[in-house]
Amino acid sequence: MKIITANVNGIRSATKKGFWDWFAAQDADILCLQELKAHEHQIPEEAKPEGYFHHYHFAEKAGYSGVALYSRIEPDAVFVGLGSIDTDVDWADMDAEGRFVQADFGNVSIISAYFPSGSSSEERQAVKMTFLERFMPFVARLKDAGREVILCGDINIAHNEIDLKNWKGNKKNSGFLPEERAWMDTLFNEQGFVDGFRALYPEKEQYSWWSNRGQARANNVGWRIDYHICTPASAARFNEVSVYRDSWFSDHAPVIATLND
Repeated sequence: MKIITANVNGIRSATKKGFWDWFAAQDADILCLQELKAHEHQIPEEAKPEGYFHHYHFAEKAGYSGVALYSRIEPDAVFVGLGSIDTDVDWADMDAEGRFVQADFGNVSIISAYFPSGSSSEERQAVKMTFLERFMPFVARLKDAGREVILCGDINIAHNEIDLKNWKGNKKNSGFLPEERAWMDTLFNEQGFVDGFRALYPEKEQYSWWSNRGQARANNVGWRIDYHICTPASAARFNEVSVYRDSWFSDHAPVIATLND
């Protein structure tokens, strides 16, 4: 089984850069996309590959956010927006931004999620933190209910120093703040979730996003903020996680996980 997650930074832009030609050669079972930056009528025909079911969560704002989940097998159930499944919590603000699709296949829930960034302002950082506060109990309830969870997406947090090149210079910046990293600690250490990549490669320096400023990409000054986060039994099925960098479709690179069936 192969699951790919990719922040495309605009599905129309990535399409023009050859993303779907690349995807056709991957033989993937699941594709999770983030940051579509489009509404339904703007999705290119190439972005509707034959043989895949696709589900979108679009942002209300034009050219902003949005996620998708593609699968070869038709899901048993699909939830578009957190408010469609976590009905006891007010998710209207985040659902307006198009950040969540969950597809259930038997006892397995696969999620494509795009966590908010807090880098633009203190206000957006506050939004990010309230999102994290609400999301933790939601995903914990899925696990506690006995579901296998594979959360794919742009989490917008580098967990540890090994997950970004210039960690010393980013201690006070969104994406590597102590409170964000503490949230990740709780997710992994207390709630029992597993970072699929890091479980396989505990000491490997590998990034998935590079700033467009300077020579960040050329010098590999990046951040690992795109994840497959899993319940333990699902994580145990992972046998390889790789980052594709031979072609560039976005400022993020696709992250490819191969699992034992």
